Amino acid sequence: MTAATATASPAIAAAEHANMLETYRDDGPLAAALGHAAGRRVPLPAIALLLIGAFPALAAIVARGADAPRGLVLAAVIWAVLAGGASSGRPLTDPLRWTVPPALRVIEYAGLLWIAHLAGPPALPAVFALLCVVTYHHYDVVYGQRHRGVRPQRWLQAVAGGWDGRLLLACGLMLAGALPAGLFVAAAALAVLFVGQTVAEWRGVARALPSGYDPAAYGDDEDEPEDAA
Repeated sequence: MTAATATASPAIAAAEHANMLETYRDDGPLAAALGHAAGRRVPLPAIALLLIGAFPALAAIVARGADAPRGLVLAAVIWAVLAGGASSGRPLTDPLRWTVPPALRVIEYAGLLWIAHLAGPPALPAVFALLCVVTYHHYDVVYGQRHRGVRPQRWLQAVAGGWDGRLLLACGLMLAGALPAGLFVAAAALAVLFVGQTVAEWRGVARALPSGYDPAAYGDDEDEPEDAA
């Protein structure tokens, strides 16, 4: 290995890791557009913008809970989307870059649960159905890259709305009085979309495997081989 290669390898690995973290964000078209338009102009790391965006909603949840006015909920969600979207334009190179995807999961999951809680007990099964589908998608994004060597298609991210689009959709359904039915419909539609894409990708992987290859014979790439006796 040459000195130039040894110097470049850590930089290449860091760039690939940052690219994977950007995929884990699960941004929708709106968040991506906000990041492109404003993110580079904000001299703050992504996690700082996410904390700024999440604070009003978290404070309102603690202070008002299910008694929060719907206007306050809408304002808090819009602010979280604006700040979180701007964070998508920040480079993921700081030491806390690994906290960005978990912070976005907290914003989305807590926001959806809050909105459903405001709508009353009938909306809770619907929001849990939606969260099951969304968490499946987030799991599949990670393991799709690891085991299938693919990343989510851009059209899939756009149609699914991203974390930002799903929060705004839930707000719209709340204001329109369309909960819980709207959340059930969203959960069913996204389940068909996400599972269908997973099946299609695995079929593509199976067709590309050499004849006689048995994927069941190989363990997870995270498993360490046992020491020889």
